[in-house]
Amino acid sequence: MSEHDPFSNKAFKGYEFSSADMSASHFNGVDLSESTFWAVLKNAKFTDSNLESCVFDDVNLGNSSFENINFSNAKLNNLNMSGVSFSNLNLSNAKIRDANLDGMTIDGVLVTDLFDAYKNQKNK
Repeated sequence: MSEHDPFSNKAFKGYEFSSADMSASHFNGVDLSESTFWAVLKNAKFTDSNLESCVFDDVNLGNSSFENINFSNAKLNNLNMSGVSFSNLNLSNAKIRDANLDGMTIDGVLVTDLFDAYKNQKNK
């Protein structure tokens, strides 16, 4: 057991950490499958992590950065995405419904204008 890794190769399956200050901790090779977090993860960094099938409910991700993320087949409901910027985005087969598109642009063109042009063309 080293000074920097006091729990090397220890099993904590089913263990509860309550009111623990783990700030500035590093988790390397840690299996947190089926874990539940009621936690502050402000300024946390997830790199090369598998969060497949995780549930994020009532989570504040404001000012977060997502890069090289696979959201394929994810369900995103009841989101406040005002002011969000997307680039290099693959939206193939994506479905958007019940959305407030006021002020939203794609390549600098207002989406509401695109829909108006579509409706006008369709009604000709």
